[in-house]
Amino acid sequence: MESNFQTASFIEMAVVSPSQASKHNLDIIFEGEITLQDYCNALMKKIFELHQSDYPIFLNYQATLFKEPIVWLNRFEELISNNEDLFTDRRALCRYHKLFNLIESKRKEVQFSSTKESKQIAKRYINAESEDRYFSFCEVKKQIDCLDDDNEKILFLTKEKHEYRQANIEFINQKLPLFDVQCSKEIEQIYEMQSIKNTIEKFKPNVSGNSCAPIKLQFHCNVNQFVDIFYQMTCEIFVEGKPMIEGNINDIAEMIANTFVDKDGREISLQSVKTILKPSREDKRPNTNKRIDISKFL
Repeated sequence: MESNFQTASFIEMAVVSPSQASKHNLDIIFEGEITLQDYCNALMKKIFELHQSDYPIFLNYQATLFKEPIVWLNRFEELISNNEDLFTDRRALCRYHKLFNLIESKRKEVQFSSTKESKQIAKRYINAESEDRYFSFCEVKKQIDCLDDDNEKILFLTKEKHEYRQANIEFINQKLPLFDVQCSKEIEQIYEMQSIKNTIEKFKPNVSGNSCAPIKLQFHCNVNQFVDIFYQMTCEIFVEGKPMIEGNINDIAEMIANTFVDKDGREISLQSVKTILKPSREDKRPNTNKRIDISKFL
């Protein structure tokens, strides 16, 4: 197996020396100081060393080693995605898909667990409570600060806002602003910052001196509908046993982000495109009734 793999931006790395390693074979073992490249190499080797049946135990164990397990799971998912070609070359796509599904399941489990445990946080940080859960914008802010993509932040905040509005609220903290109002203001701030960044980019001097930058094409449907068309051509529609379009997720995502703008003329988030193209992220692609089924036109 190759010695160096594509890395992911891990913030925390948990390793043990050979003398400290336990018998369960779930540790990342390394002697001396470890670099990001060393850690990513060791993780990728561990993926192929373990039996697939050990993946759930491995993820459960690793998640206990970090202060921010969700952040580590996000980076682990990024590492697997960045090395997608390796799984294809080794005919190990079943491992690839299983890991994505397990990571998503573990992420939801950790989020649910942290929600239950954080019931113990001080009352002054809780905006409101319903029969099923509490609503704390302080906690929400911590979670979105762990997300890198603005669109993911907006989706999360919108979901939380609507859950609050649909909940049967039993307690409201009069000393804090309304939970949904704070979510809305945070969303407005994200949009405002995006607008400012776009304006700054427009007025930046063209360092390359190339005044004839390529004009991007615009589509007039939702981003997930448009990206799903490429997903169908790479994963669902085959010509003589081969995908209609052959390539890895990263290359296809970069082509889409570099070639098109959305229906409002805005740049497309590269990370959002990658997420929609991942086989395990069916939740990010359109429902059947909103999907543009290109097989009907072939």
